[in-house]
Amino acid sequence: MAERSIARPNYAAGVLAGIWLVIVAMPVVWMISWAVQRRSEYLANGPLALPRNVTFGNVQAVIAAGFTKYMVNSAIVTVASIVLTLVLALPAAYAIVRSREWLAGTVFRMFLLGLAIPAQATIIPVYWILTRLGLYDTLTGIVLPTVAFGLPLVILILAGSLRDVSGELYEAMTVDGAGPLRAFFRLTLPLSRGAITTVAIFSGLNAWNGFIFPLILTQSPEKRVATLGLWDFQQEYGVDVPMLMTAVLLSALPVLFLYLFARRWLVAGLAGVGGK
Repeated sequence: MAERSIARPNYAAGVLAGIWLVIVAMPVVWMISWAVQRRSEYLANGPLALPRNVTFGNVQAVIAAGFTKYMVNSAIVTVASIVLTLVLALPAAYAIVRSREWLAGTVFRMFLLGLAIPAQATIIPVYWILTRLGLYDTLTGIVLPTVAFGLPLVILILAGSLRDVSGELYEAMTVDGAGPLRAFFRLTLPLSRGAITTVAIFSGLNAWNGFIFPLILTQSPEKRVATLGLWDFQQEYGVDVPMLMTAVLLSALPVLFLYLFARRWLVAGLAGVGGK
């Protein structure tokens, strides 16, 4: 009988994984450490000192400074961007995959061309268009370009996922009398939940962390989002680091919760299984 192979632990991989964990975790640890310190303690003991007196007063101060309003604006922009992206991208990807016309392939190539155009290169015409439409200094003016520049990659991911749906399933539904619209809702969407969740998270992160469009396309504090609200803690002659880190932690919590609730479908979509 052949001897059964015994799996030996890979100590080198374990050591490297531990080093990488320390590298990734240390910035988060120091950020939390700064967020629970008073500014006087931070200035007296230096940035590398651990907090001696943990305080949560920074959270109250950040909330009192109006940062929650910025987070609400970011949430509105994020949700609107996700919904609009899915409403536009899902039918487009479905038409590209299922259509046999040359126009579908041409449209798909045009979307792929959009991947090569950076948003920074078009900020002037985008600003001109939105001002002419009366959308300057509005949350809608942030949502529309955010969705537009996110669509090419989203459609690329969705088209790849929809191609994994077997053509025999479409033929079976056609035999049962289902049309393209019914096949889209009853077959395509349920079998593409992983990819849909993946692009939804991608679109949400892109909108939540957006900076260039809110910076250029908004002006009033009432329309300010969280990424711009962090500037409130930068003073003329310095930066209030504990307050700034507290605001950063608060702005990161929605992203963390989004990942915790959707990690299963996110991993499935990234693995290319399409949620099947």
